[in-house]
Amino acid sequence: MNRTLETVTGAIHADDLGKTLMHEHFLFGYPGYSGDLTLGSLNMKEALETAETIALSLRSFGVETVVDPTPNECGRDPEFLKEVSERTGLQIVCATGYYYEGEGATPYFKFRQQLGTAEEEIYEMFMTELTEGIGATGIKAGILKVASGKNQITPYEEMFFRAAAKAQKETGAVILTHTQEGTMGEEQVDLLLSEGASPDKIVIGHMCGSTDPAYHRRVLEKGVFIGFDRFGIQGMVGAPPDTERIETLSVLLKEGFGDQIMLSHDTVNIWLGRPLELPDPLAVQMRNWHPVHLFENILPKLSDRGFTEEALEDLLTKNPRQLFFQKQGADIV
Repeated sequence: MNRTLETVTGAIHADDLGKTLMHEHFLFGYPGYSGDLTLGSLNMKEALETAETIALSLRSFGVETVVDPTPNECGRDPEFLKEVSERTGLQIVCATGYYYEGEGATPYFKFRQQLGTAEEEIYEMFMTELTEGIGATGIKAGILKVASGKNQITPYEEMFFRAAAKAQKETGAVILTHTQEGTMGEEQVDLLLSEGASPDKIVIGHMCGSTDPAYHRRVLEKGVFIGFDRFGIQGMVGAPPDTERIETLSVLLKEGFGDQIMLSHDTVNIWLGRPLELPDPLAVQMRNWHPVHLFENILPKLSDRGFTEEALEDLLTKNPRQLFFQKQGADIV
């Protein structure tokens, strides 16, 4: 059994995990933001104040832990997260991993892929950041992050999946994935399992990009967890409205899959680079994309559908605890 989970302030035990959001970003920047710093530099004091306010808001709803799976090349900053955690008491888990090819920083490992060294180097990076720490910070990653694009897993992306499976076998670390618009969930699972990963240590993310319960069933029946983790993202290409997400989630809960589902928002609370201004009507449609939307709006709607407070609480407490602390292939005791 995994006995501890690494957070940015050190290892915690199962009893310390508490209510958990599985997928939120305190800082995030698309690769290339560093070339726009003349007009888009980060005001660290303001950023920390913003993050502190958000963390305290989450704590007011009983959230004790947040998983921040920001990829390495998208502005991951473990020392920033540590400062937020120390100021607020919110436990934060950061990731080691890379984004999908279509929106990631690909030239570095693509060049090394041509030399035949990339996959082993990715594995070495994963292992070092999980077991020794990220850079010179001494802060250890707590999860592995891998990603694929819409309707395909490219050869570039496959390297990261294979390396993550190998690292998981050695460390027991959880693998959390990005699916683009909910596609390729089945293929992600099959690839990871073919490389020896354990299904009960896998979360297939953004599956709420699909509103087809049959598709979700096929993925869930492979023994993995899935993320309904983009509540509040509406109006953008490929993003279904929350009403449809709620309907699909309700079907799965009634069918008994509640112990394999994680909830979150995939918020970006501070954008790296120049601030974004959403045009109307998108700004109106995205008005609920914030880290307490679940508690203010989604869980009450699920309660109105007859789901008990205990069942809804399990989605945020029991399921993350099972994911992080169970012995592979067995229930936590």
